[in-house]
Amino acid sequence: MWDFSVLKRWRLFLPPKQLAIVQACLIGLVSGLAAVLLSRGVGWLGTWRVQASYLGFPWLVLPGLGLLGGLMAGWLVERWAPEAAGSGIPQVKAGLAGVPIPLGLRVASLKLVSGMLALGAGLPLGREGPTVQVGAALAAQLSRWVPTAPDYRRQLIAAGAGAGLAAAFNTPVAAVLFVVEELLKDVSGLTLGPAILAAFIGAVLSRVLGGQSLDLSLIALVNHTGFGVMEIPFYLLLGVLAGILGAVFNRGILASLDVNQRVLKLGLTLRVGLAGLVCGLVISMLPDVFRNSSGLREILVGLGANWHLALLALAVQFGLTMVAYGAGAPGGLFAPTLLMGSSLGYLVGSLEQHWLGATPPTAYALVGMGAVFCAVARVPITAIVITFELTNDFNLILPLMIACAVSYLVAEQLYKGSLYDILLEFQGIQLPSTPTASQQLGSLTAGEVMQSKVETLDRHLSLKEVRQAFSRSHHRGFPVMEDGLLVGIVAQSDLDRLAESSEGATLADIMTPQPLTVRPTDSLTEVLYLLNRYSLSRLPVTEGRRLVGIITRSDILRAEVDLIGEGSNLGPRPEPSYVVYQTRAPATGQGRLLVPLVNPRTAPYLLRWAGALARARNYELEALHVILVPRTCSPAETAVDPSADALLQQASRFGRQEGLSVHTQVRVAHDVAQAVLEAIKERRIDLVLMGWKGTTKTPGRVFSQIVDTLIRQAPCEVILVNLKGTDLPQRWLVPMGGGPNAQQAVQLLPALLKGSKSDSVTLCQVLTPETEPFTGQVLAENARFLEAQLGHPVTTLSLCARSVPQAVVQIAREGDFEAIVLGASRERLLQKLVYGNIPEEIARLSDCTLVLVSTP
Repeated sequence: MWDFSVLKRWRLFLPPKQLAIVQACLIGLVSGLAAVLLSRGVGWLGTWRVQASYLGFPWLVLPGLGLLGGLMAGWLVERWAPEAAGSGIPQVKAGLAGVPIPLGLRVASLKLVSGMLALGAGLPLGREGPTVQVGAALAAQLSRWVPTAPDYRRQLIAAGAGAGLAAAFNTPVAAVLFVVEELLKDVSGLTLGPAILAAFIGAVLSRVLGGQSLDLSLIALVNHTGFGVMEIPFYLLLGVLAGILGAVFNRGILASLDVNQRVLKLGLTLRVGLAGLVCGLVISMLPDVFRNSSGLREILVGLGANWHLALLALAVQFGLTMVAYGAGAPGGLFAPTLLMGSSLGYLVGSLEQHWLGATPPTAYALVGMGAVFCAVARVPITAIVITFELTNDFNLILPLMIACAVSYLVAEQLYKGSLYDILLEFQGIQLPSTPTASQQLGSLTAGEVMQSKVETLDRHLSLKEVRQAFSRSHHRGFPVMEDGLLVGIVAQSDLDRLAESSEGATLADIMTPQPLTVRPTDSLTEVLYLLNRYSLSRLPVTEGRRLVGIITRSDILRAEVDLIGEGSNLGPRPEPSYVVYQTRAPATGQGRLLVPLVNPRTAPYLLRWAGALARARNYELEALHVILVPRTCSPAETAVDPSADALLQQASRFGRQEGLSVHTQVRVAHDVAQAVLEAIKERRIDLVLMGWKGTTKTPGRVFSQIVDTLIRQAPCEVILVNLKGTDLPQRWLVPMGGGPNAQQAVQLLPALLKGSKSDSVTLCQVLTPETEPFTGQVLAENARFLEAQLGHPVTTLSLCARSVPQAVVQIAREGDFEAIVLGASRERLLQKLVYGNIPEEIARLSDCTLVLVSTP
């Protein structure tokens, strides 16, 4: 029995919101220290590199150190943390949106070290992006060490990202705005509280320890930055040019990434090393001011010489950023965009000074920083505030507002979307435009979903009375009460584990005392997190020690159906489907397999799969085609002509060729899932086989609206096939998770193998660092079963990995497998909210046919 007394007292002493504030303080400290360490490391390596170049042969020293540092940084990232490549901000944004992207101590430490090596070697990228990812990764690791619910974990990760940016620039207000405007797009109190606190602590710590942050206040003070009406056209011109530059820059970054992946086709280590070599060679031929890759302040001061240097700085920074970032070097894009913006602004300022002589070009350089950054990241408020915080010059506010507004509008017209969103789309990650399932469920509380009428047991009951209570009820667990207060909880498993010698015991002897509970005000994501973390099926809902209800997994599943299930369809309620055409073949009486046919291209292959299963089980085939009509039309009154339906004719011909009984039917319906369910009920279907495209764009869905509904409601087995080939596979990989659906997949496998005449089956088990120690019992038992059914040996494999989908895909590629078989649980959405959509990720990454099996 679990002893939750310590955790329960902790939760009562520190409620989640207060606990999040305490964690935010710690996150600010750790993120600030990490930012200072990165700054000092880059500064030390950069100083040593510059000094070495002055000793002689800079054309040899700078490229050589660039190559060496690039190779070392690229090897670390490629070998140990591929997710640490690039800026890091897109990865954090995706993680906050619910995409399962690794964030933890491994990512933080490797990003820190690889960033030091790459930036210290002279790659012209910024350290602000890495500090954001390092801060977010450290916060994610802390939230694992001190467990909290997904909602609070998301806020803490955002706070870590804000603290990292604040410590890098000493701009805590801009850091918080960036978190709200770009990363979270959320202004709730719980978001702002930890983010503000962590950013403040990170910035203070960086300033106290000397993080060498960018401070342009002296430049703004020395140079007059007044604002006159005559200068408005020049600031408008600066905004237009900044918008054009931002759009071109974003397109260039994507083009550079595409060239590196499709044309060069080199490993990350060689790409980053080659980028370091090219950058070092170019910098060795430039003026000395360019040798300090982090010397933005020095370049800005040096721009006072002439406009030629500004034009050169703009061109060099643009080109070398394409080379370095396109190679996948671990560095950010904040500093490059600020430098390009200052150079562009200086050019416009030089033009203004030549014609009007009113304002020094440096003022335009400072405004240009914010304008170009706004055009690249599409965060106008953050761009204005970050420039103001860097300069502490209130005179720049109006010019910044003009230039940033214009640059944003121009950039959006030329190339829509933030650079970070574009980078995620390039990686195949599409962020949901509507609230995710987790966010929708998070809007509900336990009190709104719980069952208020609860069956309870008295702690003094004898075990005989307890067994009678379980036999009379459909529940498999009861809260235990004494004097009207909750004192424990008992489950069916507690009785099952009871020894024969314990017959004289009472309920108090076998119950779990001081059980884990939730409050009525706790969100459903908090409840779901506790259910999954401690493998529970129910949680008492209490106010103090007074029991007010109970919440189960089924209650959350019903809430999910109400929020994003069939009830979300607009329009009139769907009518029952109507059968307009059907054919019947001889009945075998052994069972029926239903095949919904939709796509003429995949229908022949689905029929081959269905035929293999039907022959193995001696089933009849039922081919179904559904014709959708608007809900304004009645299915029974809609005129259709199904006689020429090529799909069903193809199914009939297949049955005659294979000697199988094939029935066909055409249904007119408002909803495909409802029509399939009605066909299952009327025809007494035992097994459903249907195609699945492998991904879904519907927010909150695991497979698709139709498939999710069938998995939840179908009273029979459901098999989904994501086809990646035309023939039945010969080499099969079966990952074992230990659940009932994985067992059902193994039971089904012999029938599939008989159709494909395969003699190659591998069972594998992927363990994560959080998994209990490996025993091998599950693999051994299933291997013995398959060997007895197939008559040949079955290979078993076990390994430890941080990502289950990536490990399965890697095994499939290395073993040249053609098909992967997985279990697809009815409650997969509950797992998805915490662990991510594993089947979809495997389907996206793998070239194998993916088979998903769901038990009724």
